[in-house]
Amino acid sequence: MAVNLKGRSLLTLLDYTPEEIRYLLDISHQVKAESRAREKHKRFEGMTLAMLFEKRSTRTRLAFETAFTEEGGHAIFLSKNDIQLGAKESIEDTARVLGRMVDAIMFRGFKQKTVEILAEYSGVPVYNGLTDDYHPTQVLADLMTIEENFGRLKGIKLVFMGDGRNNMANSLMIGAAKMGFHYVIVSPESLRPRKELVERVTEIAKETGAKIEFTDNVDEGVRGADVIYTDVWASMGEEDKLQERMKLLKPFQVNEELMKKTGKEGTIFMHCLPAVKGQEVTFEVIEGKQSRVWDEAENRKHTIKAIMIATLI
Repeated sequence: MAVNLKGRSLLTLLDYTPEEIRYLLDISHQVKAESRAREKHKRFEGMTLAMLFEKRSTRTRLAFETAFTEEGGHAIFLSKNDIQLGAKESIEDTARVLGRMVDAIMFRGFKQKTVEILAEYSGVPVYNGLTDDYHPTQVLADLMTIEENFGRLKGIKLVFMGDGRNNMANSLMIGAAKMGFHYVIVSPESLRPRKELVERVTEIAKETGAKIEFTDNVDEGVRGADVIYTDVWASMGEEDKLQERMKLLKPFQVNEELMKKTGKEGTIFMHCLPAVKGQEVTFEVIEGKQSRVWDEAENRKHTIKAIMIATLI
């Protein structure tokens, strides 16, 4: 049966089947090829995208705004200081108003519940550009980047180093389970994903043949890895925990020695950015020949454009 995602929101990849994720990736490769060939399209002509930001952004804002504008649409940036979201007006009421004036909404902020309410009450597709729990658009870009490098997804060993309970570790775990990866979180036991999410992902893995593991043993965890992935040690809103995290996570830093422990010359390094060079990853690794972070950053745009094409056209 053909995949049809028109009118759908993207709040977490838990809501999407492997076939639907595959469909989004196929469109992503298509629009990247169009970009390389300098093909011009106007798929979003006459449409408006509202972009709601509670948190700062570089890649997410650039990707949504340029992707929508290039296709002839109008993107409106709205910070928490620009509108009444959750202030004098309830989120439900803001959603209703937006839904009558725009064709789609992107939200980047703190609570997952906020983006869920926007989707429930707006009546238009809503895209999660990052919450404290999930970052699905980033994971699509990561999957695309991995596929570009290895020509496949199933069976790839992807290792996440560091804070194993943040939104990237969560979202990568979901994407890995859906697409049949061998996914390993290498972290202190105190920084693991919540039990309910692990249980849900484990059930998905049984259906797809994925393998999900957790360990605090760096050598064992990274052995045979195709991809080493990390993120900042203190996420946005957790800056007060940085000193504590630096002590706890220092043994999990991605450096040249750790990259060699994979035992594979073809291992690549990935990071969702922004990175703190010298903390979670050394300068030599992120700027080295194994790094794919700039391809990964570019692919945010292509995958986000694909999501909007699939759900709006």
